Amino acid sequence: MVIWIVIALAALLASPSALAKELNSIGITVGSLGNPFFNALAKGAEAKAKQINPRVKVTTVSADYDLNKQFTHVDNFIASGVDLILINAADPKAAAPAIRRAQRAGIIVIAVDVAALGADATVQTDNVQAGRLACQYIADRLGGKGAVIIENGPQVTAVVDRVSGCKSVFAKYPDIKVLSSDQSGKGSRDGGFSVTLGYLTRYPKVDAIFAINDPQAIGTDLAAKQLRRKGIIITSVDGAPDIEAALKGASQIQASASQDPWAMAQLAVDIGAGILNGRKPARDMVLIPSILVTRENVKSYRGWSSPR
Repeated sequence: MVIWIVIALAALLASPSALAKELNSIGITVGSLGNPFFNALAKGAEAKAKQINPRVKVTTVSADYDLNKQFTHVDNFIASGVDLILINAADPKAAAPAIRRAQRAGIIVIAVDVAALGADATVQTDNVQAGRLACQYIADRLGGKGAVIIENGPQVTAVVDRVSGCKSVFAKYPDIKVLSSDQSGKGSRDGGFSVTLGYLTRYPKVDAIFAINDPQAIGTDLAAKQLRRKGIIITSVDGAPDIEAALKGASQIQASASQDPWAMAQLAVDIGAGILNGRKPARDMVLIPSILVTRENVKSYRGWSSPR
């Protein structure tokens, strides 16, 4: 009888459920909580975490794109003993030492939105595809002929990939002339406004502008209005709440390739919880497909905040 109890106990201890590690605490450090994208991401992460463990503690902080501030966040997460960190790296390469410190403390680190060197896994939009979608829309609207601008941005992997996807489309059309592709709108409305004033002052004919994100696209549209330049097709990447309003209103913005921060965060938490319990993902880079949001389909678009 005693032998059977010992055997049964050994089997119980060896079972996956007995060995499962609870997800008790998550730390999230993002670029800026002033950006609706990161607010939706944080809410999506918390919703998934509470599905896994209703008692989980989720702490979200804003790095304000400051690497040193983000290092402090990670060190604070380590000191508080979190199980999982989601990081939207202020600098994808320079974040590596902080990621290593967390991993040495036994913490799983998942990069979200942009890749981060050394992270256990990355979940982000398929940004190459997003750039292709936004620029194929331009090529189609122009009938494969015209003068276009690629309005670049901060050189994180997401932006580099979007520009790469866009260029791959325009390269197929010999009658599309790319006037500029290396000027940065700094990922902001003000940056998009400023750089577009320069473009439109320099170039008398611009048929279309691809901006690497929605804030830049909105700034681009404002600059075109200020200079009374009409007939410019503006596209971008994000599918943000502001762009939904622009697509329904009197702007020159025509399309935005969407991101899904809610789904991105939910998947990141799910993968992190799996790794915590020894379940490695099939791939360490998970890409979420983009869809093109246009004036024609914006009314049926779910947006960033809809629970999935």
